[in-house]
Amino acid sequence: MAYSNFTLPSALEQFGLNLTTSEPLFSGVRAVDAGPRVHQTLETLGQLALSVNTEKARSEWLIAPVLGELWLRARRTICLLSGVDFTFDREAGLTGVVDFLIGKGPQVSFMTAPVLAVVEGKNESIPGGQGQCAAEMVASLRFNEKTKTKIDTVYGVVTTGDNWRFHRLRGNELAIDTHEYITSEVDQILGNLLYIVGMNPADAPHA
Repeated sequence: MAYSNFTLPSALEQFGLNLTTSEPLFSGVRAVDAGPRVHQTLETLGQLALSVNTEKARSEWLIAPVLGELWLRARRTICLLSGVDFTFDREAGLTGVVDFLIGKGPQVSFMTAPVLAVVEGKNESIPGGQGQCAAEMVASLRFNEKTKTKIDTVYGVVTTGDNWRFHRLRGNELAIDTHEYITSEVDQILGNLLYIVGMNPADAPHA
């Protein structure tokens, strides 16, 4: 079994997670102006991504521009990985290639302290990626425990590119944000991402 084989129910059962879906995860977190470059990219290439309508097109033209902006705004102090193997525990099924994984910096070619797993929604579906997201978050939290990084909360987001749904894992408590963000809310999405990596959105410089 691998990350991509998990459904949300199977991940909850295998890892003994308690699920809550009634909690706003980013209440009070300020939006951050993503800037003209990101807005223009999402408006123009986003149309192309939706027209081609493949996971690869959505990843390159809708998801990557937002995560790239996060990397720049975080003053290059985070580690952003794409399409890398993150095998942690084969027996538990915590194995496979992740879409995007974000951790504490510096930028290297391997993960040292994951804080956020970004999963592309399967078949244009947010629910289709939630099991994989939960499994990757479990692996990230266990990785942090094993390496004594003192990061006891990790986040995940499942996105189709035009829709984003955030998740949080603390201990065995999995919370799914009550709000599903859309592309037009990219400023708030960026604010949430900066909050996750430990930056006050108000202090985030323009890239």
